[in-house]
Amino acid sequence: MLPTELVKLPALMERTSGIPEVRIGLIDGPVAIQHPGLAAEHVREIPGNNGTGCTQANSTACLHGTFITGILSAKRNSTAPAICPNCTLLIRPIFTETTSGREHMPSATPQELAAAILQCINAGARVINLSLALAQPSTRGEHVLEEVLTLALKRGVLIVAAAGNQGTLGSSAITRHSWVIPVVACDLNGRPSNESNLGSSIGMRGLSAPGDNITSLGSEGKSLTLGGTSVAVPFVTGAIALLWSEFPTATAAQIKLALIPGARRASVVPPLLDASAAYQILMISNAKRRIA
Repeated sequence: MLPTELVKLPALMERTSGIPEVRIGLIDGPVAIQHPGLAAEHVREIPGNNGTGCTQANSTACLHGTFITGILSAKRNSTAPAICPNCTLLIRPIFTETTSGREHMPSATPQELAAAILQCINAGARVINLSLALAQPSTRGEHVLEEVLTLALKRGVLIVAAAGNQGTLGSSAITRHSWVIPVVACDLNGRPSNESNLGSSIGMRGLSAPGDNITSLGSEGKSLTLGGTSVAVPFVTGAIALLWSEFPTATAAQIKLALIPGARRASVVPPLLDASAAYQILMISNAKRRIA
């Protein structure tokens, strides 16, 4: 089974490759823009951030940024999932290229992340992908981050974030915010990975998505296989972008409700993303609005 099949994305991907009017904010590492598998014509940089390209192709930051970009914006004939290549991807690098090799999930301070989210909102992003963790948490920094996440709610910008890979019960300043959609990684049988963080807020407002042995673009031209919650996030982000491409007049709240129906049993494990069911919910609500 392909990862996209687990979350019932293929039918939606056959309907659309996305539309340029749907902008995705990607706060991550720099991206190997010249990768032949990338739909680079739809990848843009948010000005003023020292460029989006990699200077060290083997750095953790470049590997991670290019990998996540491939899940969202690779060409459909590439080895990557390539969920929404025709959507506009706004790259906002936040990780520095100071280290080599494959390390743990990249992180940013709350203040750095808040500034990046604000830039994505102001650049017209409709959904923002956070495949990252928080570093150096502080009360002041988390307050600033909370304010920006609340601004995203007011502006109708959806935020999709990694639940984290510490294998603990609990939440972070990102995942406990009521507007954020936390994402847990699962295998191709839908079982949560042992490393995924779980918790009441994650179970109540989040989703599970493929995050085990996922193949996407590598920054040095070859394919790469990785796992973890950061890898699972773009499956949810990509589904949102495709749904918005099919239903461009839908509000952020309608898209979110289609993905995460209101009534849920109390569980620390969120349900599996079901892109097909979300599409049907939006189809029905769209038809009702027309009749009304």
